Amino acid sequence: MRITDLLDKRSISLDAAPKTKSEALDMAVDLMVKSEKISDREAYRKQVYLREEESTTGIGEGIAIPHGKCDAVKKPGLAAMVVKNGVEFEALDDEPVTLLFLIAAPNTEDNVHLEVLSKLSMMLMDEQFTEALRNATSAEDQRCAPADDPARDPASTAGSHRKRPARSGPGCRFPRACPPGR
Repeated sequence: MRITDLLDKRSISLDAAPKTKSEALDMAVDLMVKSEKISDREAYRKQVYLREEESTTGIGEGIAIPHGKCDAVKKPGLAAMVVKNGVEFEALDDEPVTLLFLIAAPNTEDNVHLEVLSKLSMMLMDEQFTEALRNATSAEDQRCAPADDPARDPASTAGSHRKRPARSGPGCRFPRACPPGR
């Protein structure tokens, strides 16, 4: 599973301006609902808040990855928000969050949210990538992510040490990420 397969352009906001953590979570839930992967907004919202009560999903360096797994999720999804001015999120490093990714997972035994969380975390360790996301000017820029390139997707390169040729399309903000013409 690739991250971009989960990210619907309707679930991306590049100019979010929440004033509080709760407002940020509610905005992200609303984005997820727009992708039509949620059957019951309130049940999903409740699950996201319950998870957040266990411990913060503000992982530091301006990034938060809240998530919810429940029966209200029809199929796995991802919502993304850029918060230009940041929002207090009780992050581990006490820094405001400027990138928020909300994961939705169906209540199944396969724990798809853990796979997504792992892949997304690996991608977000790349400072050039996170900076490009923060500066994206369109939802298509956000969707054009390294997970599209097997050479940069850790799950697809296991056991391989060979570098793949760079791929980039006209106007692509993520070098080696977009197929030509995108």
